[in-house]
Amino acid sequence: MRILLVEDDPSLASGIRMALKPEHYTVDHLADGDNALHALKNEPFDAVILDLGLPTIDGMEVLRAIRRHGSQLPILVLTARDAVDNRIEGLDAGADDYLTKPFEVAELKARLRALLRRSQGQTSGLLTCRGISLDPQTLQVSYQHQVITLSRRELTLLQEFMSHPGRVFTRDTLTRLVYGWEEDVESNAIEVHIHHLRRKLFPEVIRTVRGIGYVMDKS
Repeated sequence: MRILLVEDDPSLASGIRMALKPEHYTVDHLADGDNALHALKNEPFDAVILDLGLPTIDGMEVLRAIRRHGSQLPILVLTARDAVDNRIEGLDAGADDYLTKPFEVAELKARLRALLRRSQGQTSGLLTCRGISLDPQTLQVSYQHQVITLSRRELTLLQEFMSHPGRVFTRDTLTRLVYGWEEDVESNAIEVHIHHLRRKLFPEVIRTVRGIGYVMDKS
């Protein structure tokens, strides 16, 4: 899952990124509202963690702008504004959940998991498709009741496909979802990961759509 973290406190942003890395999220960080809106218009994300006290454009305005464009992207608001009226304003502006600073990392992770489940129409955290089960909380993958060991990138890629069965992803989109804005990504990195997934699971787990990209069929 690719998360956009919009937070102008560098130490807090670094701490959140470190905390979410073991959960196999790809976390890209921006420190101001203007760049956040630009990124959201041009990049694929699965959720946003949004601070309200931002430079250039206030986080509340970022939130309203996202919703004005019709986006249903899950948004978790982080803020030091703990008055009830502030929370109501944020929720009315389109926030899906609200976490007041300071907060426990475990609660942040739990709220993020809940938002992602709801956005995918899941009643539980377990992803299932074509005989494969993936538990986002334990990061355990099984196929036909056999536990399968995957690398971090393979797991991230598989989770994207299982979260959106039937959706065709281009290679460029998958690269951004799996690697974010990291540099020095090999041009054939996605092909290599897909090859490994096919070998570890079964050849038809991910289908090539010639000239477009890849898809995990629903059945």
